Amino acid sequence: MAVGGNVLEQLASALDRRDEVPNQELARKIASAQDSEAVKILIENLNHKDKAIQSDCIKVLYEIAEIDPQLAANYAQVFIEFLKHKNNRLQWGAMTALHAICLENPSFIYKALPQIVEAGEKGSVITKDNLVKLLVKMASLAEYADDAFDLLCEQVLRSPTNQLPLYAELALPIISNPNKKKFSEILQSRLNEVEKESKRKRLEKVIKKLT
Repeated sequence: MAVGGNVLEQLASALDRRDEVPNQELARKIASAQDSEAVKILIENLNHKDKAIQSDCIKVLYEIAEIDPQLAANYAQVFIEFLKHKNNRLQWGAMTALHAICLENPSFIYKALPQIVEAGEKGSVITKDNLVKLLVKMASLAEYADDAFDLLCEQVLRSPTNQLPLYAELALPIISNPNKKKFSEILQSRLNEVEKESKRKRLEKVIKKLT
């Protein structure tokens, strides 16, 4: 069953709303209806001349991707292209979508990792966070585990100290026994950089679990 009414008319900006609730409700409605045509309309309007519509469309798309990754998975290439967009909202929204759909087509994502990593390193904190989450998911798959783990280690080595405990915590579940020593040593090498006590304790807790 298709979503009723004009999709663009249901966006937050069209309703003159400054909150994200309409976009979240629309995403749930589209995912529930399995409305691929509505997804296509949102994709097409990522290039809309109105920035508010662009922003709303990417928000609804990554919300759909999180609810039902399969419904958005066919647009992985589009999301990769938007990683270079000058509108930062589209850039980190695209990375959020890629993180959500990466397990639907991991071979495609794996081939695109150089572009994805480059965008993550140049992007905002949210872009970097979603890059790390994506690499963690890729490292959970045996076929891509070694390369994804190496890329993840690079991100942890270079991450801002503020994000370091989060990245360590995100990575912990996929660190296999052969990699525990290496990952622990990376975290220990950066421990003295973490000045905030609460963040330092979080990092120490991860190190303890690894040793």
